[in-house]
Amino acid sequence: MRAYTSDDRAGELADAIEQTGYYPHVVKGGVDAAVAGEDVVSFLVHHEPTIDGDEVRRHITVAVLTPTRLILCHTDEHAPDDLLPQPYTSTSTEATALSSVSSVVVNRMVANPEAFHGSGLPVPSEVVLTVGWGGVNRIDLEPAGCSDPDCEADHGYTGVLASDDFSLRVSSAADGQEAVDALLVFAESLSARTRG
Repeated sequence: MRAYTSDDRAGELADAIEQTGYYPHVVKGGVDAAVAGEDVVSFLVHHEPTIDGDEVRRHITVAVLTPTRLILCHTDEHAPDDLLPQPYTSTSTEATALSSVSSVVVNRMVANPEAFHGSGLPVPSEVVLTVGWGGVNRIDLEPAGCSDPDCEADHGYTGVLASDDFSLRVSSAADGQEAVDALLVFAESLSARTRG
């Protein structure tokens, strides 16, 4: 995983996609079409293989920050099926105006927090970036209750409405510390550009 921040990082983005070795021309074609000639301010490339039964399937997420938009590109690998008789990829892109981004949540997990005593910053071993812009909302409901343990009344439901259009988790154990650092760099750049 690589992340960069600067004036125009289109060349570095192309290099990072190429280095994954995962159908780079297919991935780059989808990303380039979505970026549509804008400068690349910051980006994140995350290659994530998954196990599907006895086969390994690959997935790559490319997040690109331009001066005006957040672009997400996902490319997945598929086995032959009824749609196509040979192996194929599917690429989906989404472009969202930065003015529409309503939340950038960064959850840092720090192992052995007692080891940090004011000198140096704690280094997270896992990071989850969640970005919301209202495209996907989730409602988590559960039965409401009261503090009376003998109460049998129906208190209805309580819940949380969450906007989590995009979420990405990386950990040093699975992805390496460089991937964690790269996600933090991208999250900082995105957060700075979505200040209202």
